[in-house]
Amino acid sequence: MVSTGLDTGGFMLGRPSLVCRWRMAAGNLPMENRHLRALAARTVNGERVGQGLVAWAKQHIEWTLAKGSREHPDGVLMLIVDEAGQAAMTVGPYEPLADTSLPAILRRVADAKDEAAVTGVAPETLWLVQGGSIVHSGAAGRQASAACSLIEDLAHTLGIPTVRREMLPEEVRLGLVAYDEAFLVSDEHGVVGVAGHEGAKVARFAGAYERLLATERTRHPRQD
Repeated sequence: MVSTGLDTGGFMLGRPSLVCRWRMAAGNLPMENRHLRALAARTVNGERVGQGLVAWAKQHIEWTLAKGSREHPDGVLMLIVDEAGQAAMTVGPYEPLADTSLPAILRRVADAKDEAAVTGVAPETLWLVQGGSIVHSGAAGRQASAACSLIEDLAHTLGIPTVRREMLPEEVRLGLVAYDEAFLVSDEHGVVGVAGHEGAKVARFAGAYERLLATERTRHPRQD
């Protein structure tokens, strides 16, 4: 983790209770409002995140992120909240996933599901293309992560029905579900096709996400 001069509050953080990892572009945070809505829906240390923390995060994203991300403008913004409720932000370099095999993706999704059981929001979800529809992991009625809500909205715009199924990763692991394509949707990595299971729809969603990052870079070019 690389400190950037974003607010650390002048204290040493204790053991993290929440770590959000959000992809950046040109020193800015795409999907900022989606990220903040998902943050507001999270539970930390057994309590719902307060509006004070959301306002603090918004303030530092808008006021200090560009300067604080100078070394890693296309990196990852990390929001950390410790067991005492103290929060800090820092930025580190972005590293693409080294292993996109199905077993590796399923492990990531299992970890995200465990996180959601504690915080209420899964930062990564598994998506399967089944003919003309899509099913993805996640509990019905639960707040989606920023990236997940983006892809849900895009699918709806394209007229592609989507359904959430909480036990989907387990069904895939046991070979109980058929599908044509598979991909990961992540707040940190965007849309990542599962190796050997990519196709036209994965390419379309991945391309849309990359265009979002490119648009952000065009709208907010670096001023070095």
